[in-house]
Amino acid sequence: MRVRQLSIYSQNHTDNVYNHRTNAHRNAAGLPLTETGLKEMKGSLIIVGFFVLGTICGVCHLLPFDIAETNISYYALCALMFSVGLSVGNDPQTLKNFRSLNPRLVFLPIMTILGTLAGSAAVSLILTHRSITDCLAVGSGFGYYSLSSIFITEYKGAELGTIALLANISREILTLLAAPLLVRWFGNLAPISAGGATTMDTTLPIITRTAGQQFVVVSIFHGFVVDFSVPFLVTLFCSI
Repeated sequence: MRVRQLSIYSQNHTDNVYNHRTNAHRNAAGLPLTETGLKEMKGSLIIVGFFVLGTICGVCHLLPFDIAETNISYYALCALMFSVGLSVGNDPQTLKNFRSLNPRLVFLPIMTILGTLAGSAAVSLILTHRSITDCLAVGSGFGYYSLSSIFITEYKGAELGTIALLANISREILTLLAAPLLVRWFGNLAPISAGGATTMDTTLPIITRTAGQQFVVVSIFHGFVVDFSVPFLVTLFCSI
């Protein structure tokens, strides 16, 4: 579960980026990930580990009750939404950062959303056993695996929820791994778009190091908008 900490990034990233400018240029040239990127990726792998542990507990019936007959996932969803709202509302720096944004870059999260949905729809042509709405629901997670997988599990069942979890974790990990190459091949905005909803937290450090300090606000704004769209789009496609 993510707890957003935008104020920490806003206060500390400028100094950190200037101190590591040399590393930023090296990463942009396609050299290995920095220690920060590896730490962020470690968090995603821990989530996968808990998922595997839960699967083992379910298969081996290690729990003394049937979790499918409880409302644990619903309560977890409520707690997650509360945490997200609390962290966003408790950050006085968010609106100040958004006011300094280049007006032309306001359309970046919109293009990320449209591009992801277009790609998800194209995948449905290959996965003929899955409906287009199922693929769109999975794609609408935009890397926010904890929230989207719970929503999809509630609406569509555990199988599609598991697919959503793995697909969106993969998006985050691939962004962490490929950010230097994305900057080198497609430009500074490429890792921001690839990161989806994660660009305001877990992938923000590696994006800052590879794309540059001037894209911190863009990355935060992009992640905020895409993140905000997740519950609405996932619910929409799961309901169709």
